[in-house]
Amino acid sequence: MAAAHEHLADSADEAPIPFRQAVEALRAARLRPEVEIDPAPAPKRLAPYAYALEAAVVERATAPGEEDRDLADGRLVLLHNPAGEDTWHGTFRLVTLVRAELEPEMGADPLLPEVSWSWLTGALEARGVRYGAPSGTVTRAGSYYFGGLAAREPATQIEIRASWTPAEGPGGALDLGVHLAAWCDLLAQVAGLPPAAPDAAPRGGVVPLPQRRGAHPR
Repeated sequence: MAAAHEHLADSADEAPIPFRQAVEALRAARLRPEVEIDPAPAPKRLAPYAYALEAAVVERATAPGEEDRDLADGRLVLLHNPAGEDTWHGTFRLVTLVRAELEPEMGADPLLPEVSWSWLTGALEARGVRYGAPSGTVTRAGSYYFGGLAAREPATQIEIRASWTPAEGPGGALDLGVHLAAWCDLLAQVAGLPPAAPDAAPRGGVVPLPQRRGAHPR
């Protein structure tokens, strides 16, 4: 079965129409300018058909000699099995990884995992996204430096891994573009950016992320 998945995932001409339409919706989505996004190699053993994107929230240099900085980055994978998957409760599944560096004091907050998960669900709900069967993990890790690196300040990283099943809308439509827009909202929030517009602000008491120090030169 893995060999069949590998063949089909790389064969766009053999992909079913619903999968091709879903990919086109992802490609056509209009995203906020701070998010740079590109196609990426798709996993070949998770589903018969897969499409992947990589993205980064970029802070542009404002002075000569400065470098652009990545405030957060992530990966979004669309999986499709026409026969369906019991754990998905559907034929499509979206899988994501989002990473960023936080202030150490925020990383020590005992509520950080719950708050981070609410950033994901809040981003989906703020866009009116229809979805089901969400699952995932929130991981935080601290880095401390010694010896020749002792001058560096401690760093705390957060990693959100999640998946959910996109649900059909009225008339059976599956709008993957709005799922991608919500995912980019999550990236922007993890990066410490304000909402793109008032109607895009997360609802339901989601806690915003304060401005962070942890940006990485590109």
